[in-house]
Amino acid sequence: MINKISRNEQRRKRHKRTRRKVFGSGEMPRLVVYRSNRHLYAQVIDDISGNTLASSNTLQKRFKENMDEKMSNKDMAGLVGRLVAEDAMKVDVKRVVFDRGGNKYHGLIAALADSARKAGLEL
Repeated sequence: MINKISRNEQRRKRHKRTRRKVFGSGEMPRLVVYRSNRHLYAQVIDDISGNTLASSNTLQKRFKENMDEKMSNKDMAGLVGRLVAEDAMKVDVKRVVFDRGGNKYHGLIAALADSARKAGLEL
């Protein structure tokens, strides 16, 4: 009998492998993306001090004010990326290390990263 590893377990393995290499400092914090079944969260974290410098997600009031009724999921991910980039720029963060959280760089994750780049962050 073949034992197939679940997708979530594969994601956890990818996340552990990436976290060994990706570390956020004060000069270059880490942009973390977490994706649940319904929502998308992004945070800019300084790992040395353990502080969250900026954050954005699909539950925020500010997100809902900028959201349009007919937005696709990719457009919503792009909006989250733009908002987190704007918040990061307010605290003088211009360069970040991208931590995709074990997710594949595809779809919503790629849309968030591209939007953050367009808003001025260097990934």
